[in-house]
Amino acid sequence: MNGEAEANAGFREVCEVCELREFSAADIDDLVEVLRDCVEGGASVSFMLPLSREHAAAFWRRVAADVAGGQRLLLVARDERGICGTVQLILDLPDNQPHRADVAKLLVHRRSRRQGVGAALMRAAEAAALARGRDLLVLDTVTGAEGARLYERLGWVRVGDIPRYALWPTGGYVPTTYYYRDLSDASVA
Repeated sequence: MNGEAEANAGFREVCEVCELREFSAADIDDLVEVLRDCVEGGASVSFMLPLSREHAAAFWRRVAADVAGGQRLLLVARDERGICGTVQLILDLPDNQPHRADVAKLLVHRRSRRQGVGAALMRAAEAAALARGRDLLVLDTVTGAEGARLYERLGWVRVGDIPRYALWPTGGYVPTTYYYRDLSDASVA
């Protein structure tokens, strides 16, 4: 069994991935904890330090509104302590792009890393996209980071790098890399 298969096997025993359609107060609290943990761990995911609970909760309430309106889909991974990972599909794209979606904010709490959670969330996002008629996915991530290595292992195609694209949570420029995944090939699904 290869490393990814072993990681995913262990993941299936302790976590589940599902679509979150309605957000309870406990869900928002868990999502805030995941986001804050990732940002405090150095992830460049649109937020700067210090990240207050209120600012993080406001972000998740906006995501919840987009989910309710059908503009966005949110998948979460849960373990015995609650939500431990999440990924989003942005479906609200221009009229001439009904076949694609943007993948955003793959976040895995540090307690759950290296257990196949990220891979399971990405596979679930791909399946959810296909179920909604979206067979081309696009995302960006920090150049050379763990996320980039995960996407490449999962078959995503690197498009190119953009220097000084964003900032680290503590400041200083960070480059980003764009990727795409063409799910129209039947062998991918």
